[in-house]
Amino acid sequence: MSLLSIEFLRSLFPLQDVSFQTIVSTWIVLMITVVIVTFVVSEITRNYSQVDKLWSLIPVAYGWITVAATPTPRVIVMALLVTVWGLRLSYNFYRKGGYNIIPWKGEEDYRWQVMRDNHVLKGRLRFGLFNFFFISFYQNFLIFLFSTPLLLAALYPEKQLNIVDIIAAIFMLGFIITEGIADTQLFGFHRTKKSGKSPDGQYSESLKSGFFREGLWKYSRHPNFACEQGVWIAFYFFGVAASGQWLNFTLTGAALLVLLFIGSSQLTENISSKKYPDYAAYSKEVPRFIPGKFKK
Repeated sequence: MSLLSIEFLRSLFPLQDVSFQTIVSTWIVLMITVVIVTFVVSEITRNYSQVDKLWSLIPVAYGWITVAATPTPRVIVMALLVTVWGLRLSYNFYRKGGYNIIPWKGEEDYRWQVMRDNHVLKGRLRFGLFNFFFISFYQNFLIFLFSTPLLLAALYPEKQLNIVDIIAAIFMLGFIITEGIADTQLFGFHRTKKSGKSPDGQYSESLKSGFFREGLWKYSRHPNFACEQGVWIAFYFFGVAASGQWLNFTLTGAALLVLLFIGSSQLTENISSKKYPDYAAYSKEVPRFIPGKFKK
């Protein structure tokens, strides 16, 4: 845990303000607590979507912890936007069955079962190590990292809101709305597919193929993933606005999130290609994330 120590963060930020040190310490305690709880609960219940349940909630907690210690206009705006993001994502997770009245239950992401069946990870010990280091620790550390523009904003409380903040807020809100549209379109398709009834021929092309390829999904194979990355890239620019540094440490979180989505989408597409004969042709015609010429 040495990388998570105050000494490590002191090498990244000049931690001179007591309230700022309190924010960082509270973040670290929260992250370590969530790592331990999600690991233990997932190992006991064999439901490995425990971090998934909290993914949309932890950044909100980081946001308001920061507001409580440094209630500047920039930090408040950032926390409000993260809260909007978190509420929307939590609602989407809820309507897909991810939450349950019993907290540790709920639908598990189907990809964890695929990972459990992988020969490299097969077995309780090997998957347990994967669960601790990747699912429970790394994902929570990643949440910590892509939330760090809040720390940079708290570090410069005297810096006033500026045009970079306004542009970042507009883009972040735009990505949140577009991601909501994409997720709603996908949810509607899966609900229709599950019911076996298509009113007015809706989703006819997608139902024939077996996977969703209409709406925003005509232009991007993963418009929701693309927007999720866009949300946190836009969020990074609040730290730029606060510090005046176009390149700073907080870019690490957004960059690692992009890499996570590249790997996650590749896994998803490998599964889809095996299930649906038309998926290979679809993947050649439609870009993975960005509409246009970026096919891969």
